[in-house]
Amino acid sequence: MTSLTNWLSPSAMHSLGWTLLHFLWQGMAIAALAGVVMTLCRRASTRYMLAVGALVLMFAAPVATFFFLTSSGASVSAKSASAGEMQPTIATHRANNIVARTSGGFSRLSPSLDALPWLVEAWLLGVAFFSLRSAGGFLLLERERRKQSTPASARVLAMCQTLQRRLGLERAIRYCECTWLQAPAVIGWFRPMLLLPVTALTGLSEEQLQLVIVHELAHIQRLDPFVNVFQICVETLLFYHPAVWWLSKRIRAEREHCCDDVAVSLCGNPVEYARALTLMEEWRTAPALAMAANRGPLSERIFRVLGLKPTGAGTRGMGLTGSVLCLTAALVAGNALLGIAYPKPVVHASQISMAALGWRAAADPQSSPAPASTPAPAAKPSPARPSPAQSPTQPAVEPQPATAGSYIDGMRAAGLDNLSADQLVAMKIQGVTPEYVRGLREQGLHPDVDELLSMRIQGASPEYIHDLRSLGLNPDADQIVAMKIQGVDATYVSGLKDGGLQPNIDQLIAMKIQGVTPDYVRSLHDQGLQPNADGLIAMRIQGVTADYVSDIQALGLKPGVDQFVAMRIQGVTAEYIKGLQAAGFKVDIDDAIRARIQGVTKEFIERAVKHGFQNLSLEKLIQLREMGILESPADL
Repeated sequence: MTSLTNWLSPSAMHSLGWTLLHFLWQGMAIAALAGVVMTLCRRASTRYMLAVGALVLMFAAPVATFFFLTSSGASVSAKSASAGEMQPTIATHRANNIVARTSGGFSRLSPSLDALPWLVEAWLLGVAFFSLRSAGGFLLLERERRKQSTPASARVLAMCQTLQRRLGLERAIRYCECTWLQAPAVIGWFRPMLLLPVTALTGLSEEQLQLVIVHELAHIQRLDPFVNVFQICVETLLFYHPAVWWLSKRIRAEREHCCDDVAVSLCGNPVEYARALTLMEEWRTAPALAMAANRGPLSERIFRVLGLKPTGAGTRGMGLTGSVLCLTAALVAGNALLGIAYPKPVVHASQISMAALGWRAAADPQSSPAPASTPAPAAKPSPARPSPAQSPTQPAVEPQPATAGSYIDGMRAAGLDNLSADQLVAMKIQGVTPEYVRGLREQGLHPDVDELLSMRIQGASPEYIHDLRSLGLNPDADQIVAMKIQGVDATYVSGLKDGGLQPNIDQLIAMKIQGVTPDYVRSLHDQGLQPNADGLIAMRIQGVTADYVSDIQALGLKPGVDQFVAMRIQGVTAEYIKGLQAAGFKVDIDDAIRARIQGVTKEFIERAVKHGFQNLSLEKLIQLREMGILESPADL
């Protein structure tokens, strides 16, 4: 497993890897189905709703697949072998590799299984890249909005408000003029802003400008900015699938068509609107995160506005045929992928030579019946000792002398009876011996076959369980496997108990996963903190270190565990508190957290002083910040 996926459990990593693979055919099928239905629809608004619904399905499909694979405990990454493989269902990559190495005459695991960690890592890197790109775009857009936008003039503002009332739009909308755009655009979600560039105000006639403004107001009325953000999120998470980008492009095109229809229906004169679109196409410059009026294919929009039939209308049948073919290909690919993930049996365990596994021919034939569908001829009697007549369904096995030391007899003596051939093969492969079973029973455990295999694969020995029980823990089989996977051993538990902790098993596993070590506990104790297990987990998750605690306490503050967690979440640092103290404020922990949440910084305090405010309390500063009294119009 690679470094980026170390924080994922093996089962989660396999489920995630197979989820990404399954979405290849799921995404194609959803896009093809959406293409078929959209081709049959005439209205742009209907096509838009269908496309958005298909994008929601694309987002939901991998989520549902991941949770199904995780909850079922049968991740499709677990096996890619023929039915001759009798391994148990073990949701760890290490278990699968052990089975593959020790199965001898059985089929090897699919080579694609080894590539799953690399696939997940590549996906994580892609998500990180697209997330940073989107975040950078948001920050750039916000900076430009704050620095290079001014309130609209009284004439333009009156025209915009009149058009807003005609649309029946009652939301609070800010209208600003700018020079960094060439076409009107809408930015913001809960507090939308309509930006009117100087080029549009001076280069369009008043009627054309009204049409364009109505187009942008239609985006706000239809809540298109929220859908646009959802598109960006889906594109970020499912960036590797071309169908996602194709569907997102269709959504943006149909969105512009819908707003064009609103503009023409409200103001009329489609010819002037077409001229305005042509002019703005020459000015095309708008951020991808904004709703701009010159977005989308120009020629298609002009044809629609003027009521003309576009030149590509004859290709509708070809598009429908292509969508059907893509849907068929997706279903075939999905069936093939499911066949790889869940292979069908081709060989039965009864066809494997028991002698190769060291079994005796005197074993009870009822303990490993062969399938009736694969009858085998009766074995020839040995000259030394005639063998009894065999059942027509019993595999042909070379008879051997019966001894009391057979593997099956040993398992029966250890308390395991009525085992199938599959279970016997799997246990023999993994090295589950009668002595191992008796050792577990001496520790009070009575695991079934699957639990035995899991514990053996993870190396949970009777000595390991004895050491845990000597420390007051009484884990069951599943908990033992989980503890062994995460590396929880007696040394780790003893170190925590020496630190005064008495965590339960679930807390121990969570603490180990989050990296809570005895040294970390001691470092917090040295600072006077005595957090319990849940508090330690929360502090470790939020990155509360001993140095952070020391720096805060050096300022004369004595936060508790919950307060340290809250401070870390809100980004309250020692330097931030020092800045407040340097400004003359004697703050407690709650004041510091609240001030940080409200954005009261050293610079904000200096701005208040420049405005003539003196001797303000921290409460007054917070009120000034909440009300935005000191903000310039461009900052609001």
